[in-house]
Amino acid sequence: MAGITEGGAGMENKRSMGSEYEKKAAEYLKASGCSICEMNYRCRFGEIDMIARDGKYLVFAEVKYRSDTGKGLPQEAVDYRKQRKISRVADYYLMCKHMMGLPCRFDVIAILGEDIQWLKDAFPYIEPY
Repeated sequence: MAGITEGGAGMENKRSMGSEYEKKAAEYLKASGCSICEMNYRCRFGEIDMIARDGKYLVFAEVKYRSDTGKGLPQEAVDYRKQRKISRVADYYLMCKHMMGLPCRFDVIAILGEDIQWLKDAFPYIEPY
């Protein structure tokens, strides 16, 4: 009897597509004058797609892609739960790198088809419970 397996070929393809769009987003930010500090930063609290410097700001960026609007806009996928998780990972990163007090921003890089939209200050820092 065939079953659904977690992490199968579909997941691998989705991961490689995500990586492709994260690279496009990084190139877009670089072309806009940012410097990329980290890609796919992971810790015990979760993962952040990209950490960059934009002038005085340290930017924690989530990259979302949609081929069309059938499932909504890409930025709509960064819901409150995801925002809270990103905030927690950002706290951990800042603490580990001894950067507490540095001005930070939470951005979303929304890719719809071939169009890239950089949503600066897309959501506020969310306190952990």
